[in-house]
Amino acid sequence: MTTTDVILCECFARDGLQHEPSFLPTDTKRALIERFAALGFTRIEATSYSNPKVVPQFADASELLRTLARVEGVYYKATCANVRAIERALADRTAGFGANEISLLVSASEAHTQKNLRTTREAQWQNVAAMAEAARGQFRLVGTISVAFGCPFEGAVDPAVVVADAQRFAALGVRYVALGDTTGLATPASVRNLFGRLAQEVPGLVPIAHFHDTRGTGLVNYVAAYEAGVRHFDCAFGGVGGHPAKVQYGEGFTGNVCTEDLVSLFESIGIRTGINVEGLIQTAQWCEQVLGRTLHGRVGRSGVHPLARRSA
Repeated sequence: MTTTDVILCECFARDGLQHEPSFLPTDTKRALIERFAALGFTRIEATSYSNPKVVPQFADASELLRTLARVEGVYYKATCANVRAIERALADRTAGFGANEISLLVSASEAHTQKNLRTTREAQWQNVAAMAEAARGQFRLVGTISVAFGCPFEGAVDPAVVVADAQRFAALGVRYVALGDTTGLATPASVRNLFGRLAQEVPGLVPIAHFHDTRGTGLVNYVAAYEAGVRHFDCAFGGVGGHPAKVQYGEGFTGNVCTEDLVSLFESIGIRTGINVEGLIQTAQWCEQVLGRTLHGRVGRSGVHPLARRSA
């Protein structure tokens, strides 16, 4: 088994595709996810149990999971926004082909909660409590706090609110908590400060960094998160993703931190990712072919850093 210093979650098939206006065929999604697992990713965002009227890209969630070949030891995550989504996830799990990890969503601001989830913060927390209770023991639970470093509607977000949200997740038995820099407002200083505070005030939590590269600071913020003790990071090939295509917020580039660039950087400074470096560029190019356009990764054109550790 490959020894790693960090665990990367490949988000192309969920957070990446939710931004796409055209439906990607189920067989193509399945082939992508299976390739991600073959590269060494042990966490993969596979799909979302979203309302297909709001996010049509995931209308095939159950069919995708039913046909997906699994790799032992890999967590295949599905996003759930409400109790109905949990019920769908449980039905697929009972049928023998469901996800083994699900994420529960909250936003750190009232305005983003209403825009993204169409409810209030307190009502969403009531939803999350019901979801966690229904899902307990069936999945590994991941709590996601969106706009943790700033909101596109309200501006600054009080770090105390984010810490309190993490504590609420912990009280519900949710050990893994992702802080989302949803529109790229984080800075290295705010990243170090917030993750440092989280480690002090919510001990035992496993923090996850889920950052978007909206302002070109994703990589440096991930290095800051690593220095603050974070070992779980989300990323997407080509830097794709953002808000759902039908739920507009944020301006300019809204995508995730780019997988191939992040792996190249981490490996070049001696941080082991467990990802097959030789397969990075080929996979990045395939992701471009699938979407039919040039994506945002630099390493796909410049090549992996020559000091990057090569797979054994």
